[in-house]
Amino acid sequence: MGLMDRLNKGKAYEAEIDKEDDELEVSEETYQIIDKIQGKLIKSTEKRKLNDSELREKIILILDEIIEEDNVFLNKSEKEVIITKTMNEIVGYGPITDLINDPAVTEVMVNGANFVYVEIEGRIEKTKAKFRNDAQLMHVIEKIVTPLGRRVDESSPMVDARLPDGSRINAIIPPLALNGPVLTIRKFAEDPFTATDLIGFGTMSPQIAEFLRVCVESRLNMFISGGTGSGKTTTLNVVSSFIPPDERIVTIEDAAELQLHQEHVVRLESRPPNIEGKGAIVIRDLVRNALRMRPDRIVVGEVRSGEALDMLQAMNTGHDGSITTGHANSPRDMLARLETMVLMAGMDLPLKAVREQIASAIDIIVHQARLRDGSRKIVSIMEIQGMENEVITLQEIFKFKNEGRDSRGRIRGELVSTGIKPKILDKIKEANIKINEDIFR
Repeated sequence: MGLMDRLNKGKAYEAEIDKEDDELEVSEETYQIIDKIQGKLIKSTEKRKLNDSELREKIILILDEIIEEDNVFLNKSEKEVIITKTMNEIVGYGPITDLINDPAVTEVMVNGANFVYVEIEGRIEKTKAKFRNDAQLMHVIEKIVTPLGRRVDESSPMVDARLPDGSRINAIIPPLALNGPVLTIRKFAEDPFTATDLIGFGTMSPQIAEFLRVCVESRLNMFISGGTGSGKTTTLNVVSSFIPPDERIVTIEDAAELQLHQEHVVRLESRPPNIEGKGAIVIRDLVRNALRMRPDRIVVGEVRSGEALDMLQAMNTGHDGSITTGHANSPRDMLARLETMVLMAGMDLPLKAVREQIASAIDIIVHQARLRDGSRKIVSIMEIQGMENEVITLQEIFKFKNEGRDSRGRIRGELVSTGIKPKILDKIKEANIKINEDIFR
């Protein structure tokens, strides 16, 4: 699906959301009929597994039996709602099945049985989708996590996992969640976004995309920072696509989300502890192991704790061109968080030594933000120039210039040069990569 298809799908969703919500209202009587259908299906289960079309036909036959037995009158649209809802209960995820399948929806947030929200085009909308009760919501959560080898119950009330299509799910249940079970699903496009898509969305300009491509090809170490939901992983995926196809790439993630099209890619994913609390493999273990796998590039989905030290050491010991992301409100804040994460590794290092490691390892920080209108944009690109006394010195190469709002209320603006030529130009020239220096004017 191309960029315009995605945008048009989003507009169509906004126009039809009320119409779809009317269908999502399900009465208790309807649920009782759905329960009867499921009960009859269980009793008449065949040895072979039914495909979707065969299951639908079976549901229609059973529904006709129930209508005749109970002398119930249902019109055509009511029948279709029952058939669809029953299918969703059996092979889908209940009331949120249609939301998950809608490519315009980027996130589904279930705050208890009665409140379902979606994110579309960066904005959060409340839908009329509802679960019958907390028990139905718990059933859907268990249906999602059980095939993934995870569990969620009172002894383990939180779970973080990845669906087969790459979508990331998080669930937290009582007693930790006071309003009932909470489910969050962050979806990822089946067709990964490209640099052209991000340019169309206004996340970056063609000049910035070209600059980032040159930085990657010149093997500069890059850090992508930003707050939750700012689009760091999407940008990381696009930036990683600039890595030449003849290089060996090792990706390391908590939940595998990156979708690289290069052929020589090794994907590693951390593992949570088992029921006995043993067998956990954390990001730090994978980073250490990756160093023994002869990588040309190491791409870490996100650094959160002690693995930051191993990542910095990898960048400082010949693994140039590595890329990772981290949560922060600004590039300077990212450096402060990195210092904290390195200290979390348990090494008794003086702060000056930690800062020297950071200053020598990272070349540029790309900071991304989710603006008030819901749009996601790269708002700053900083160069780390080195140390001055005991402080890491930063130089902003590009900054976001806000030009107000358009007729739709969207924030207008672009990333513009600060007029300073960065020191990394020397590394780019050493790599014999051409760059149009006019972008720094």
